[in-house]
Amino acid sequence: MNEQIVILDFGSQYTQVIARRIRECAVYSTILPFDTPAKEIKKLAPKGIILSGGPASVYDSEAPKPDRKIFSLGVPVLGICYGLQVIGHFLGGKIERGLKREFGKGTLRVKKASPLFRGLAKSMQVWNSHGDKLTQLPKGFTPVAVTENSDFAVVQDLKRQIFGLQFHPEVVHTPKGMTLIQNFVYRICGCGKRWTMRKYVEQAVEEIRVQVGDERVILGLSGGVDSSVAAALIHKAIGKQLTCIFVNNGLLRANEDTAVRELFGRNFDMRLQYENASAEFLKKLKGVTNPERKRKIIGGTFIKVFQAATKRAGKAKFLAQGTLYPDVIESVPIAGNPASMIKSHHNVGGLPKNMKFELLEPLKCLFKDEVRLLGEELGLPKEVVQRQPFPGPGLAVRILGDVTRERLRILRESDSIVVEEMKNNDWYYKIWQSFAVLLPIRSVGVMGDVRTYEYTIALRAVESKDGMTADWVKLPYDLLERISNRIINEVKGANRVCMDISSKPPATIEWE
Repeated sequence: MNEQIVILDFGSQYTQVIARRIRECAVYSTILPFDTPAKEIKKLAPKGIILSGGPASVYDSEAPKPDRKIFSLGVPVLGICYGLQVIGHFLGGKIERGLKREFGKGTLRVKKASPLFRGLAKSMQVWNSHGDKLTQLPKGFTPVAVTENSDFAVVQDLKRQIFGLQFHPEVVHTPKGMTLIQNFVYRICGCGKRWTMRKYVEQAVEEIRVQVGDERVILGLSGGVDSSVAAALIHKAIGKQLTCIFVNNGLLRANEDTAVRELFGRNFDMRLQYENASAEFLKKLKGVTNPERKRKIIGGTFIKVFQAATKRAGKAKFLAQGTLYPDVIESVPIAGNPASMIKSHHNVGGLPKNMKFELLEPLKCLFKDEVRLLGEELGLPKEVVQRQPFPGPGLAVRILGDVTRERLRILRESDSIVVEEMKNNDWYYKIWQSFAVLLPIRSVGVMGDVRTYEYTIALRAVESKDGMTADWVKLPYDLLERISNRIINEVKGANRVCMDISSKPPATIEWE
């Protein structure tokens, strides 16, 4: 069995980031609900337990509480933010509402030696996000570090190997946080660097086989990184029990339908069913300008087309999806999670009750860069694995306003130029995403002494690690000039090009 760290999730927006950091230590991590019984955790034989942050107060009547017996399992425990407050509350300390909340950057000052801070300076920048704080230590605990607003920002009970942090070491805003996490994983929990993507493949394949058994699986294949990797992984696990259905919704990039059928239908020898539903999608989208309505219509139409396609494909028990973690947390409503819903995703929780499938989501605990590594391990070509992200609703969310065939043509041709020039100038694979957006704005232009009144194309190029945050890329002027000139000269219907220089947050990567 793999060495692993168990993470109990109390509703933090950073829980999956903690899991990611553990995996970056080459140690497997498992996320479990906060109330998982201690006896179930014990069966996993974890080397350590991490209690995540969360939006609640430990004194709230419905505050999430763990099984008290987790503190008697004899393995190290690390509480982060709300996790520290759980430790204090359960073990006899006192938690109170702070007179001053701590959000954002802060300075931590280490006052006492601790294995957590091996190799770290006595003063370090940390990221806070809390209102409550520990004001009285439980028996057996000693203070380790302080912040401006907390005398017990870090506490420890070395005898029982229980540690608590009032800040978030997992986020990039705590620059030395990874060293702290490594100290917990390696020095305190005694883990080695034994987990690799190859082992993840072996484990995922086994889990898929156990979940699916002899049943058949249907997967909606888009040709993007997520669905492609999911298809390759599931195909490796169950072979011909998987049928991929590729729906052409009329919102794809240039030549995408041909490329998908060539790669998966011929090269990978998968069962691939092609459904051309372009006319139906465009009919439903006619006159729709609201971004959320677009997504809902596309998602609903996809399910309708998909349902009809599955009947032709034959009976199957499971529907596989390439859902990733950023998709999940951006689609979680406020209740039960501090992350407000940013946008809905057509492949997250959108199945109607009469659609009789069980979900199979083998990638839902992975970030995009991890999915790429998985794809490489599975033997997918670079053109697929390193392909830039593309939204499930396709070009519809890159056309602001009404989606028409003419606007799709303009955007599709413009986007092809962006991709071609980015690849030709060795920028495409260097950054997270680069694409064109069609704005519902017409402006006056002049072409060969003739007045034009045509659309504006916006260029979007961003750098990111996991899609959760992003910054705009400072592309070379000569590259921008070439892209602009080509779009204006080659794409009939566009006469102006501008550059989006906003970051996420406050903007999102996609415009809708």
